[in-house]
Order: sequence, then structure tokens, then C-alpha cells
Amino acid sequence: MSVIKHKAQRVAVFIDTQNLYHSAKNIYNGSRVNFKEVLKAAVGDRQLIRAVAYVIATESGEEKAFFEALGKLGIETKVKDLQIFAGGAKKADWDVGLAVDAITLASKLDAVVIASGDGDYVPLVEYIQMNHGCQVEVIAFGKSSSARLKEAADDFIDMDDDPKKFLIPKTGRSWIPGRG
Repeated sequence: MSVIKHKAQRVAVFIDTQNLYHSAKNIYNGSRVNFKEVLKAAVGDRQLIRAVAYVIATESGEEKAFFEALGKLGIETKVKDLQIFAGGAKKADWDVGLAVDAITLASKLDAVVIASGDGDYVPLVEYIQMNHGCQVEVIAFGKSSSARLKEAADDFIDMDDDPKKFLIPKTGRSWIPGRG
């Protein structure tokens, strides 16, 4: 992958919070993601135009402090309520919302960074590259990332290469209620 990164590049970071959360939890025994470091690695010395985290709210509202912490880092949060179906099944994903936002902003950017290892984003990566001429980068845990997504991206930052940098060690409390 030949990728160019320079100070004048306009960058936006789109964070699939659930994907990174579950990857960290499953690979690193309940550890939490250090989103400050994710943002720092994604942007580098470039010009951050916008950072958006796609998050899920539960009825209890326990995650409110987490959302506020993201805001203090300069990360905008887009919140969707957790859907609970009659049989008890739960659904909470932002794939389409993240994709629409990335496509909408791509014409104003030089680089789009997707913080997720979800292979569902491969068509998004290819679309932005072909139709907007943007560099598309991915930052995620390589062990749980789609091989096709890594291949499609212009650059892949593997958070597994330095997990101590990207993780907050497990404490007694999870920042997503009912999830760990």
C-alpha cells in the first residue's frame, strides 16, 4: 500500500464504536478502547475536519459519561437507540449512517478514515476511492478485521501492533451497560 500523508490533508474519521468495542472486549479480555489514541493515530499530523463516533444508547443511559468523554476529545457522537425485539433479540448498528456521512463529506476531504474492521464497509471504501478520489484508510484490530477491507483500503493501521497504546485495561465497570 502506497499512501501519502501530509500536513495539508483534510481528514475525517468515522468511528464504528460497537465494532471496536467488541473487538477489544473479545481479543483482549474485556479491555476498553482508548479513543483518544485511535483519533491521534488516525489523523497524525494532518488537518482534522471532523471526527464522528456512531454510538448506541440504552434505556438506562449509563453510557452518557462515555458520550461526554468522546465530546471532550473533539469527537461528535451520533446516537441511535438500542432496538430490543419481542423475542429479546437486540439490534444496534450504524453501518448505513456511517456510510452516508462518509460519502456526503468525501468531496470536502483528502482522506477518509474508517475506524472499524467490518467487511461491510468494502463497497464504501471502493465507492469513495473511485467517485471522490479520496484516500481511504482503516484503523482497527487486525485480528478481527476483514481481509477484504484491509486489502481495499489505501492504508491499514493495525491496532494489534501496539495494543497497550490503544487499550484501557479492564476495570470493574464497562462503559456500555450489559455488554461486559
